[in-house]
Amino acid sequence: MAMVVLQLGFPATGVTTTMECGARNLMCVRVSAAGSHSCSAGFPSFLPKEVHQIKDPFARTLAQRIQRLPVQIGFSESCIMSSCVKPMKQHDTNPVVLLHSFDSSCLEWRCTYPLLEEAGLEVWAVDVLGWGFSDLEILPPCNTTTKRYHLYQLWKSHIRRPMILVGPSLGGAAAIDFAVNYPEAVKRLVLINPSVYAEGTGLLTKLPRIMAYAVVSLLKSIPLRLYANFLAFFDISFSTSLDWTNVGRLHCLLPWWEDATVNYMLSGGYNVVAQIKQVKQKALVIWSEHDNIISTKLAMRLHGELPNSTIRQIPDCGHLPHVEKPNVVAELIADFARGDSP
Repeated sequence: MAMVVLQLGFPATGVTTTMECGARNLMCVRVSAAGSHSCSAGFPSFLPKEVHQIKDPFARTLAQRIQRLPVQIGFSESCIMSSCVKPMKQHDTNPVVLLHSFDSSCLEWRCTYPLLEEAGLEVWAVDVLGWGFSDLEILPPCNTTTKRYHLYQLWKSHIRRPMILVGPSLGGAAAIDFAVNYPEAVKRLVLINPSVYAEGTGLLTKLPRIMAYAVVSLLKSIPLRLYANFLAFFDISFSTSLDWTNVGRLHCLLPWWEDATVNYMLSGGYNVVAQIKQVKQKALVIWSEHDNIISTKLAMRLHGELPNSTIRQIPDCGHLPHVEKPNVVAELIADFARGDSP
């Protein structure tokens, strides 16, 4: 089962805040206080009811800001109502657009998103097609081509300016794939512990559908999600990991999640090895000192193969630094977005 977890890029599931968010207590208080009035207003009606059980104040605050925007991808006459967190206001500068990891959602950015906004950036956190909280009652294909085109149509309809595209873990592969195919939409790339050397979903593409559904059903189980957190994070308590598990699997409770994930798995997944040297944009590679998922050798290999990249390491941190070390990640992204980073 560990092989399945790593091959799919699964460790991106546990997502919340407390630990390193606890290291920014003033920010925690400020966000909680600012969001207290919206807490009473409740969460969007399209979120699973289990959102009320989440304790993490950052996840609760960001969940209340999730919206669905219409995105037309040509699959049907109707639009896909696509979930994201929009900025409070749009600026003239290049927007920062945050993707998430494998089988995750925009809630993965709950700690870092408010810090980027506080830094004066226009920030979008978008759900990759097939994951997150979009309305997929009429299910489109969820292969990488459709995921890419969906993001392009969302950008074309709602964002409209070249963006700083940020991709953690498997989201790094999605970001590279998008930047190579739609270079006009991407100003710069930020890749956080990116999973870019796996050749898709491998042997899982050959599974009979009934077995594929069994594997996918297991992916949303609490024990497997807890194990993923154990792999992904440097040092967290069991109670924190359990709450993060509830955040990370929230989107799995939507009725179309299994169909969408099976569709992705059997389609072959992301394989961007040949695209890395085609990236034209300047890139920032952020790597964690204690990443148990992606080795440091792969970080250095990526830095060497990207035509124009800078690499920065975050100490005492696991696979998802935007959850564990949001202050550091927000500062790196903000400096890079403004052009302050070499």
